[in-house]
Amino acid sequence: MSGIRTYQSLAKLVTRLRDDLNDADFVLLYAYNRTGKTRLSMEFKDAGKRKHKTKNPTGTHDTLYFNAFTEDLFVWENDLEGDSVRRLQLNEKSSFFNAMTELALDQTIARYLFRYADFEFDFTYKEVQQGKETASKPDFVSFSKGEETNIKVSRGEQNIFIWCVFMAICERMLDGHQSYQGKKYLYIDDPISSLDDNNAISIACDLAKLLRRAATRKDGNGAPAPIKVIFSSHHSLFFNVMCNEVSRRAEGEAKVTHKRYFLHRPGDNGTYTLQPTQDTPFFHHVATLAELQRAADPKKGKLYTFHFNALRSVMEKTASFFGHQSIAFCLKALDNEEDRALFNRALNLLSHGAYAVHEPTEMGEDNTALFRRILSEFITRFEFALPGYAPTKPAVAAPATTASPPSAPAP
Repeated sequence: MSGIRTYQSLAKLVTRLRDDLNDADFVLLYAYNRTGKTRLSMEFKDAGKRKHKTKNPTGTHDTLYFNAFTEDLFVWENDLEGDSVRRLQLNEKSSFFNAMTELALDQTIARYLFRYADFEFDFTYKEVQQGKETASKPDFVSFSKGEETNIKVSRGEQNIFIWCVFMAICERMLDGHQSYQGKKYLYIDDPISSLDDNNAISIACDLAKLLRRAATRKDGNGAPAPIKVIFSSHHSLFFNVMCNEVSRRAEGEAKVTHKRYFLHRPGDNGTYTLQPTQDTPFFHHVATLAELQRAADPKKGKLYTFHFNALRSVMEKTASFFGHQSIAFCLKALDNEEDRALFNRALNLLSHGAYAVHEPTEMGEDNTALFRRILSEFITRFEFALPGYAPTKPAVAAPATTASPPSAPAP
């Protein structure tokens, strides 16, 4: 698979990404869940605060970082007995909030929040000791909707609010505010849990539009001071929209260069692969197939009943890609009529009921053998090139009714 690079540690992978950003404005990473992209983002951040004789002699933090851990800086304080105090407490020890007072973010946050939600917020600040000086930092935030005050918003609304806080900080950073003069990189590892598709698309569009300004950023004196951006995601829709929007160039905007990769971890030995791809949309089911093939490995894998449900889902997406409504299209590609009938019965029966529940129930021997046959036939017939595996050659030519078989994102 041309273009795949293998790294034995996160540190070496981080070095590669930092080198990439010497000749590109953006790096966009797609990773299947549980691959280790969050650990990668934290290693990137930590690498940016290590002292280096030439690159970072003072050990100054060079990365503004946003991921699921940022969400943990906001914690609900609930008055369970009186049921009257409902506020989102902010972690005063975090440097993430250091510049919020001087940045005057309230209006910018409100401008973003108005696009996605119908509630309002109010910050309460307090004085905290920072060395020999005191500083004003946000203590907590309360919410209201109409005449109803001190409400508790939903988890999705909370995440939208945190996104708005982050984008407001990004805006100040890209405007060249002095609080962020030492930053060179912006790393966003998508904490988009609890966002519906509509909000995921809206936030991705606004975020990409904002980040396109990073390449032409100037410092407080008007000198060029570009910010390099890394964005990683396991959410295929969010990733697709970001790829499309980053590539757009409005009239008068400078061209933004970027690289796209599929991050994969083929085993549990700490090895990572980085696979260049320009495919959009990015097919999430390719990563699922790679995981299914790992699980079906007779020597190292282990199959559970819920894997039938995952395989059926991938086949449905493949059929949909070719404009068909059911997995019958995928099964018709098989030459053996008896196999088609057997596979159809198995997928209809074993991907429903108790088998569809994601519980760690290991498959029996007969179902394991059947699953491996279905998976092998499917991957071979449609010529999927899976990350971490050699491309599978088809046993016979693809049926004439298909213009071209779906393939993995081109590495």
